[in-house]
Amino acid sequence: MELLFDYILTVEVAIIILVLVFLKNSIKFVPQNRAFIIERFGKFQSTKEAGLNFILPFIDKVSANRSLKEQAVNIPEQSAITRDNISLMVDGVLYFRVLDPYKATYGVEDYIFAVTQLAQTTMRSELGKMELDKTFEERDILNINIVSAINAAAVPWGIQVMRYEIKDIIPPPSIMEAMEAQMKAERVKRAQILESEGDRQAAINRAEGQKASVVLAAEGDKAEQILRAQGEAEAIIAVANAQAEAINKIGVEANTESGQKAIQLDLATKAIAAKQAIAKESSVVLLPDGGTEAAAMVAQATSIIHALSKNKGM
Repeated sequence: MELLFDYILTVEVAIIILVLVFLKNSIKFVPQNRAFIIERFGKFQSTKEAGLNFILPFIDKVSANRSLKEQAVNIPEQSAITRDNISLMVDGVLYFRVLDPYKATYGVEDYIFAVTQLAQTTMRSELGKMELDKTFEERDILNINIVSAINAAAVPWGIQVMRYEIKDIIPPPSIMEAMEAQMKAERVKRAQILESEGDRQAAINRAEGQKASVVLAAEGDKAEQILRAQGEAEAIIAVANAQAEAINKIGVEANTESGQKAIQLDLATKAIAAKQAIAKESSVVLLPDGGTEAAAMVAQATSIIHALSKNKGM
């Protein structure tokens, strides 16, 4: 009985051990963003995604463990020739992820190696379509073209390229020297253009200032001439009014007896003064035909005044 009991106990322990081994080999915990490729008897059976999964121990096995995360692969430096036959050294970084673990396992032997080689050949092809200057100016377009070309070729591998970034583009030393000389010439050109623009603007500002000063001076002269003319006109008017008033007063006084006598006396005085001046300037003395010169001139002036008085009276 004891031997039978020991045997049964041994069998139970063995069964328990087998069950534990079975459970251990049948339960598979797949981490997040990973996928297990399960083969049964060497043939693809299923793809196990993140979480708790069961397989048949000793029959099924995990043939591949694929990461579904985005991966970055360094693209080694390589030589490429541009459209204008310039040799460049170019390297970059490729970012991709596995979309289909089945294709990444059975569609290609090593998808990382394959996508790296594809990126290199595609980069050389795209650089061959562009000239040297464009490779620096249109780097973003170059990256987009490389990504598009790789994605079109990597569909059977279950790979999606997210982006491609060129790290360095290194031309030959002679081209570098030529480019530096060109950039220096461009900087000198821009500096000269800016300097000439500054001189031009300064000249325009000076001309506008001179124009404004001339206009202001002309306006000042115009205002001064207008004021002077107005002053002269007012002065002429005032003198004319004064003369008119004086003549009017003389005419009024000339109608009186005392005024007539005053006029005769004034005329006689002026006639005598005139004769004295002529005598000083000339050695020839002219004598009038009548009596005394003063009396004759006074008589003539008196007759003229009487005639003027009669005309006014009429």
